[in-house]
Amino acid sequence: MRCVEISKPGGPEVLVAAERPAPSPKGDEILVKVAAAGVNRPDVLQRMGKYPVPPGASDLPGLEIAGEVFALASSVTKFKIGDKVCALVSGGGYAEYCAAPEAQALPVPKGLSPLEAASLPETCFTVWSNVYDRGRLAPGESLLVQGGSSGIGVTAIQMAAAMGNRVFATAGSDEKCAACVKLGAEKAINYRTQDFLEEIKAATGGKGVNVILDMVGGNYVPKELKCLADDGRLVFIAMLGGSKTELDINEVMRRRLVVTGSTLRPRPIEFKGAIARRLKEVIWPLIEAGKIKPVIFKTFPLAQASEAHKLMESSQHIGKIVLEV
Repeated sequence: MRCVEISKPGGPEVLVAAERPAPSPKGDEILVKVAAAGVNRPDVLQRMGKYPVPPGASDLPGLEIAGEVFALASSVTKFKIGDKVCALVSGGGYAEYCAAPEAQALPVPKGLSPLEAASLPETCFTVWSNVYDRGRLAPGESLLVQGGSSGIGVTAIQMAAAMGNRVFATAGSDEKCAACVKLGAEKAINYRTQDFLEEIKAATGGKGVNVILDMVGGNYVPKELKCLADDGRLVFIAMLGGSKTELDINEVMRRRLVVTGSTLRPRPIEFKGAIARRLKEVIWPLIEAGKIKPVIFKTFPLAQASEAHKLMESSQHIGKIVLEV
């Protein structure tokens, strides 16, 4: 099969086209003939040598795919050959064939193309796990999405808006802010020209938001604590602004704040399977009803994965970047 390998840790140019034997599905895995694969920040970190591959996972980048079931392992019960699926995988997505645990695969939502479906798993699993499971965002509560124009951001905004929550977002340009509002944010804040703490306080009558989904970290954290309502939850999913910060423990105690976070890739199949079941039950119907839509900024042929990574690192995109296989 054709695939894209990381020849050595480095810049986008270290992604090289290669040929390998197709994987064989084992246990409860399905083998997917890949039509499209999403590009995500962890792919970039892996390419740079900053994100170790979990034990047993493919060393090829790519954490989400869509395509057609091509072969089944002996224990598979949910799918049959020819089914159109999208799946969260622990690696191996930048290839013509990829094995996925059946628990982490979902049917392609009705009306979506493979390219659109490939943009869903990584962001939908991440947002559900962190906003709803860890962040416990409840009906009537509010959410602030830091980095609202990112792949995670456009999913979080739409998901929370579709679930009836008040949504706020930050982004780095007026164009990106406008896109966030169009996707369902009540207010989008240009962090280059506005103070998100002041803007959130004004928009919430001084109360603050209930949950913050943060991929920045660093010096955002002290301000984010002040941005939270009493009993608020700050959830980290990345640290683009740095992993170290100052934390006012008195504020955490006095206002009963929760600071948490997670990474998804190393979690067991059972954990991800539980998220998949909730997505199919709650979120897939909203996608099929058009209330949550894939936001794809640009697609590239598989062989141009390095160009896709350059775009990802430029942060000029709004939404998802997808490789067409």
